Amino acid sequence: MVTISARRFRCLVTDCRRQIFAERLETTVSAPFARRTARLEGIVHHLGLALGGRPGQSFARRLLLPVSNDTLLRVVRRRAGQPPKEPRVVGIDDFAWKRGHRYGTIICDLERRCIVDILPDRDAATAAAWLARHPSISVIARDRGAGYRQAAAAGRPEAVQVADRWHLMENASAAFFTAVQRSMAAIRKAIGAGVVDPASLSAAERRQHSGLASP
Repeated sequence: MVTISARRFRCLVTDCRRQIFAERLETTVSAPFARRTARLEGIVHHLGLALGGRPGQSFARRLLLPVSNDTLLRVVRRRAGQPPKEPRVVGIDDFAWKRGHRYGTIICDLERRCIVDILPDRDAATAAAWLARHPSISVIARDRGAGYRQAAAAGRPEAVQVADRWHLMENASAAFFTAVQRSMAAIRKAIGAGVVDPASLSAAERRQHSGLASP
């Protein structure tokens, strides 16, 4: 509990529309008319985003935060209603409305770590038109496919295009796994290892061993 002493002033002018003036705190400490500090409001907001209403309330009780599930959702809605900032660094990739049948395009703000928009399809023309409407974008992270490369070049030709981290790690992992798979016979021969007993392996190790042992 925080106790704050603030001064209150009264106007001596009888026809003044505001008779009482209260001393305000710094906005970094608390917003006007707020019942929580700015830092506690941020914690409540993150709990609402991560866990939702009732799970967030249960976890907040363990943290000794007296907050209800309705309050958590109300804080999330209030902050979501704030005008969004124009994105500067975005990531673009395909999005499955229904896997194997219908796909769209998801665009995320990589600095704020949130979704900016979801386009109805993954055509290059649709993505290029969206990028052209947002001149603040200076960096575009994408996969190495030709579709989004053409969209970025047409919609924001002056923006820097980079390969996103997920696809780089996925491609590097696949390349490493393929190299080990091709060399596994030579590796076993070099270290003098015989046939591995599958019964001595875990379920995950058996799947990996069967994959490595296959031609």
